[in-house]
Amino acid sequence: MPARSKAQQKAAGAALAVKRGEADKSSLKGASKEMFDTMTEEELEDFAATSHENLPDKVDEDD
Repeated sequence: MPARSKAQQKAAGAALAVKRGEADKSSLKGASKEMFDTMTEEELEDFAATSHENLPDKVDEDD
């Protein structure tokens, strides 16, 4: 499932970097911290690989 917003794509990228050992877990906050705890590396790759083109900056959780 691709990311629905630029913010979601960036959060997934940050969480993925920590999963791969490329960044410290202490650098995570908010959505990226939750994504790290609840998603697999494969799921994070899918979200992080989403192109920014035609994505809104943020999406309401109600959508």
